Amino acid sequence: MSTQSGMVQSTLDLASSFGSSNIPCNMEEFGASGQQTQTTHQEQRKAFQPQNQGTCPSPDRRPVIPRNFVWRLGGGRRSSTTSLGETRGDDMAVGVPVLRETFDPWHRHDIHYYDEKNNNLNDTSSQDGKPCIGCIKISQARAAAAALVRPLDLPTSRAAPTHDPPAANMTILQNRELDDGCPDTAPDHLQELRHDGSVLSIAVSDKYIFAGTSKGEIVVWTLGTYQLVQTIQAHKRSVLALLLSDDSKYLFSSACEPVIGVWCPKTFTRIYEIYSTYDVGDVFSVAYSAQRDTLYLGTQTQDIQWISLNDPERRVPQDSPNHPDRRQHRFFDSRAVGGGASTPRRTEEFYTLIPKAEQVLEIDPGAIRQYAHYGWIFCMQIAKGPTVLVDSEEDVLISGGGDGTIKLWKLRDANSEYDDADPVVGDIEELMVLGEDDSESVMSLAIDGSFLYAGKLRGIIELWDLDTKQKLRVIKAHDGNVNTLKMSFGLLWSGGTGGSASKHSTVHYGRDMNGASQNISQKYQCLSRWKAHEAKILSSAVTIHDKDQLFITGANDNTVRVWRVNGMPSQAEDSDGPEDMMIRSLQEFVAYRTVSSRPEFTEDCRKGATFLGSLFKRLGAQVEMLSTDELHNPVVYAKFSGKLEPAEKRKRILFYGHYDVVPADTKGDNWQTDPFKLSGRDGYLYGRGVSDNKGPIIAAIYAVSDLLQQKALDSDIIFVIEGEEESGSRGFAESIQKNKELIGHIDYVLLANSYWLDDEVPCLTYGLRGVLHATVCIDSKHPDLHSGVDGSNMLSEPLTDLTLLLSKLKDRKNRVNIPGFYDGILPLTKEEDLRYDEIADILIRRNPANGPIEALKRSLMARWREPNLTIHRYNVSGPDGSLISSHATANVSIRLVPGQEVEEVIASLKSFLREEYDEFESDNTLTIRIDNKAEPWLGVPGNYIFRTLEEAVMQAWSPTAASDNKDGVVVSLPTNGTSDEAAPKSRRPLYIREGGSIPPIRFLEKEFNAPAAHLPCGQASDAAHLDNERLRVVNLLKSREIFSTVFRKL
Repeated sequence: MSTQSGMVQSTLDLASSFGSSNIPCNMEEFGASGQQTQTTHQEQRKAFQPQNQGTCPSPDRRPVIPRNFVWRLGGGRRSSTTSLGETRGDDMAVGVPVLRETFDPWHRHDIHYYDEKNNNLNDTSSQDGKPCIGCIKISQARAAAAALVRPLDLPTSRAAPTHDPPAANMTILQNRELDDGCPDTAPDHLQELRHDGSVLSIAVSDKYIFAGTSKGEIVVWTLGTYQLVQTIQAHKRSVLALLLSDDSKYLFSSACEPVIGVWCPKTFTRIYEIYSTYDVGDVFSVAYSAQRDTLYLGTQTQDIQWISLNDPERRVPQDSPNHPDRRQHRFFDSRAVGGGASTPRRTEEFYTLIPKAEQVLEIDPGAIRQYAHYGWIFCMQIAKGPTVLVDSEEDVLISGGGDGTIKLWKLRDANSEYDDADPVVGDIEELMVLGEDDSESVMSLAIDGSFLYAGKLRGIIELWDLDTKQKLRVIKAHDGNVNTLKMSFGLLWSGGTGGSASKHSTVHYGRDMNGASQNISQKYQCLSRWKAHEAKILSSAVTIHDKDQLFITGANDNTVRVWRVNGMPSQAEDSDGPEDMMIRSLQEFVAYRTVSSRPEFTEDCRKGATFLGSLFKRLGAQVEMLSTDELHNPVVYAKFSGKLEPAEKRKRILFYGHYDVVPADTKGDNWQTDPFKLSGRDGYLYGRGVSDNKGPIIAAIYAVSDLLQQKALDSDIIFVIEGEEESGSRGFAESIQKNKELIGHIDYVLLANSYWLDDEVPCLTYGLRGVLHATVCIDSKHPDLHSGVDGSNMLSEPLTDLTLLLSKLKDRKNRVNIPGFYDGILPLTKEEDLRYDEIADILIRRNPANGPIEALKRSLMARWREPNLTIHRYNVSGPDGSLISSHATANVSIRLVPGQEVEEVIASLKSFLREEYDEFESDNTLTIRIDNKAEPWLGVPGNYIFRTLEEAVMQAWSPTAASDNKDGVVVSLPTNGTSDEAAPKSRRPLYIREGGSIPPIRFLEKEFNAPAAHLPCGQASDAAHLDNERLRVVNLLKSREIFSTVFRKL
């Protein structure tokens, strides 16, 4: 496509759709996207005066192109960091990079150390902390092998994709045809409704289908019987937009003229005629906020205007001289120099058929946001609370323009630019701008919670996360422009100017056509694409009638077609579980497949974060989504404010948790129920993440809600819930440090991310080991060789070198040989020794097989308070067989304990391995890379936060807690399998340490200089990270009670 043809594409599409040569404006002055190729902002405002401005700028006043203006060439402008590449075979998305690295050393190297400047992979074989060439080769080989077993049967001629490093901009548009294997099965075609004009817009009510045509008519058919009811001459020119208000009170219509019609969708009477005092040209889009009873319109002159329908000041006489039909027009009413006649205005007989409106409304000249976009405003939509930046029930205006940008606008009550003597009702304030690095026209929009879909030129649909302002995915849906998008029945519906309609699966939690749970690999797959029209699809609508799900399309072949699309998910089924709102919230939370280690679950993680943010907001918290420049899952920040005044006197407690989970095997038979559908059985709740860590998070949230309802919350409670804990807490520290001012000072840190020692005795955790993950690589200067042909004692083999080297790390008694490794470890105190005696005694009394007591005590100490080194796995280059691999690598982890400094251990490890390797006198090259690290943590059991926790645990688990608890929040236990069990005796919880690691706890303690404490909520049999993960209902409710007591008393 040439540059010129690319610049006029969307305009010619629009003109041809009218069925005439009616191009909206001078093609020399406007690009394809409606981008006006002129003007500085100041000159535009001076030139734009009421009742004086023509539809196209005057030739004698050609302003200068703004400095930040973007020309849209044939292929659009891309970020300098984007590139073309092969698309993933398992979904319909183009330009979907690996959004995050899976937690796998061999998967991550080519992502972290890609040399964008030179467009190649660095040779880092001799550099610490960076991948060696062998690891890169292994990663590429794995990617190629994975491509051979992709779920879609793609053409064999296509090269297997490699894990090329994603550019800084996520939206790598990839060059591919629509050969994605999408089924071409069409749904049931119920009806074809014909007219004699192109169908440019469609709206549907519970009784009627409304179609706006290129002849200025609104054609009405009955829904169900599909009988023609009426043809209304609504406008002089093509009807570009139809919008039915959510309450079905109004039907709005706009056209290729500066007049808007407001109709009764039941009687078809014209209630209002609305006009602008500006010559705005065509009105491409309208949006209506019932919350404010205000209509917003997007125009050809790149402006957004608005009018309140209940503002009596806007009512004018039917013969108002400011009406576009009667006011002075620069073209038609101009005269030649020296006199002469005016050019006659065009008139047609059918103009007289347009019904007279009951009321005429004139838009206030001040009710305008001039140059809201640098391009025609093709689409607008009202969304309720689509981002954490606004209240969940607050209306927000979203607009898409020919300049390629999407803007969100906060709706305000008054325009502050005008004084009190001349007030303007309503105003809009720019909330965010998306897509500034792209200039492909935004032709259509669809909203799904905080996810926004944007239909663009050349068949592209973009997916945006409005909470983090990130573009998550780019889908190649059609071979023509996407002029219409609808989100309904859990699916994304679209129509292209090539005549095809399609439906894509989304991150929507319903059922597939057979009633089974959706396979997560089907997200953003094209489920069906069919030839709906032999023409350009320009409009669509969705509805349910007589239990049938209907998708309705309109095109410039003068037809409306009705498709029955039954069988796709429409809404989540009602839960049969307990009525408790906490359980219901947990049920919904578990449904989000927030697996942080796998890129195919990226949108689920974002959806899970959005759900959590919405829950916080619904319960009264201030919410922010914290993110870094890296493509990691956001940290959900929420603040519940206490009532103590002044605010400086309040204590501030930070609760840490994570909403991400480990994967669950849904294909095997190990799970008794769907892991992402919460199910209750025998007094337990089953589901992935229910114990680690979604259940404790929900319990803590509702504990704060209880205190708020009782007006008993004095302190500020700050939640920071991350989405990368199961992947090493990537980006968490950076997000916290970047937003430390927002978080403010912290007095205490609390988390609940582990389990009891058994199923009977409550515990408090006061210590965790740290961890250090390293990769050790040996590379040969030779390629892979045959052991028979080339093997000899004169050749240093990488795998042999690696085996000998790693054998130096530990002796036969499993003692680590790194010099100084055990220096600094804190000695065992008498108080701690007594704790081990108590723990061992209880465990042996419950299960004598755990004894003898000294052996059990020694085992606990070795796992909790002593360091250890583990060699996890080897990997080599080349295929299986009798090879001498040119590359050998192994993973090593070191568990650290308080008193050991991470950086000192790293330095000692590297020094020790290099010194030992030098003695080999090998020709091979050694590389040591540190993959992940976390400091150990040791709390103080006797401090105030632990004493408060101990008191709360004893109070909650007391046999009489349900009857005589005066201070804490009383939670009645539901009927379940554990109701008849005897409650544990009221006793102090066990103070325990653990061998695992939670990187953020020590980081938060140091960052905020605040003591931390850890409350295990679940039982030893919860099976976290394993199949059939569960949490006892009693433990969930008791945890809520404990949190409530702690938050109230701290």
